[in-house]
Amino acid sequence: MNRFTRAAVFGLVLATAAPLAAEAQSRDDRREYRQDRRDDRQDNRRERRDDRRDWRNGQYDNRRDYREDRRDDRRDFRAERRDDRQDFRRDQRWDRNNRDWWRGRSDFRDYRGARSGYWYAPSYGYYRVEPRYYDQRWTRGGYLPPAYRGYYVRDPYVYGLRPAPRGYRYVHAGNDIVLIAVATGLIASVLSGAF
Repeated sequence: MNRFTRAAVFGLVLATAAPLAAEAQSRDDRREYRQDRRDDRQDNRRERRDDRRDWRNGQYDNRRDYREDRRDDRRDFRAERRDDRQDFRRDQRWDRNNRDWWRGRSDFRDYRGARSGYWYAPSYGYYRVEPRYYDQRWTRGGYLPPAYRGYYVRDPYVYGLRPAPRGYRYVHAGNDIVLIAVATGLIASVLSGAF
């Protein structure tokens, strides 16, 4: 036999033997996979059986402990928030007697003073106002127009305000801060001359 024939026969033997070996390998892999799944199912059944047994015997303290831990965590979080608000630096809070209280605050970085035809809302910037509302004095019981209801006060604590009640939001309206009903725009209270 010449070299070419021997090489062809050898290649033919390899070509038929490799898929057979791979098929045997894949069958073994599938068997192992099925066996692993069976073992996992048995372990899960045992764990569930143990859990039911513990529940029947009244040994479910872990859940009670978990609930108590979560309750304690919530209390701690509330206390930390309260402390943070109390520790808020006085020089960053609104002060009616100090006309420059807002200087250096990041939400006032675009503020360049009053502009004709525009209002300024901290963190939002300047926005155009219809001429009829430019010198508007907001009063309790009135309505804020829908176009100006979206300029929410991001941090009412800066202005010494309590959190808004459910269904109400504080809104910037010119130099005033207005508490409005979100659904209707009804003005509940007004803080005049905030900045």
